[in-house]
Amino acid sequence: MKISALIIDDEPLARNLINNLLRTESAIDVVGTCKTGKEAILMIDTLKPNLIFLDIKLKDMNGFDILERISVKTPMIIFVTAFDSYALKAFNFFAFDYLLKPFNEERFYLSVNKAIEALNKKDTSQLQKKVNNLMHYIRVADKNPTKKLPIPLRNRTIFIPLNDIMYITASNYYAEIYTENKKYLLRESLQNLLKILNPEYFIRIHRSTIINVDFMKELINSGYGAIDVKMKDSNQFKISKSYKKDFLIKMGV
Repeated sequence: MKISALIIDDEPLARNLINNLLRTESAIDVVGTCKTGKEAILMIDTLKPNLIFLDIKLKDMNGFDILERISVKTPMIIFVTAFDSYALKAFNFFAFDYLLKPFNEERFYLSVNKAIEALNKKDTSQLQKKVNNLMHYIRVADKNPTKKLPIPLRNRTIFIPLNDIMYITASNYYAEIYTENKKYLLRESLQNLLKILNPEYFIRIHRSTIINVDFMKELINSGYGAIDVKMKDSNQFKISKSYKKDFLIKMGV
């Protein structure tokens, strides 16, 4: 009997990658994919998959919210995460497998083979207890979330307080992170960085720009309905049409 699997991720590329990699696994049958927490809860309760690939942070809720709201027995889980340091510590402590984006094929199949082996042995008796303990740990950690961003620098790693970040711009495969005193480079997408930044302060105004509104000086009408943001360091950024409406609503303008 094949192992039924469900892929839960809000990024189409990530869903497609996992789906394509699983096509070579004859023991696994992908029964569905979903991009929101609401879809995931419905599909888990309806399809009752044996295995789920669960993204930690979706647009409407996080992966732990999903696990708390399903009404069926918790499936075997392979967590998928982009950037969540305290969650990674929790997974290691509670012996949960996870895939850290971007992951390679070797790491992916290692996780899948471990899951297949456990399911074939029906070694899932302690799973619900482990899930409950993990979620309790995460909920406690959520009350005191990480407030620093790790930046690898050759043979060391420095930590930047998130509140010190003025703005972030995209540069090819890197994010350029600006504080009042220095610029840092991090190989990470703006989309993934947004997942760890406080949405009350950090707002995306362009596909290549995130700003911290605490460092915003003024808005400038630059003509033909276009608006620029001028920061406290006098740098100026355009608000693109696709982000303009949400930005103005958030700013109460």
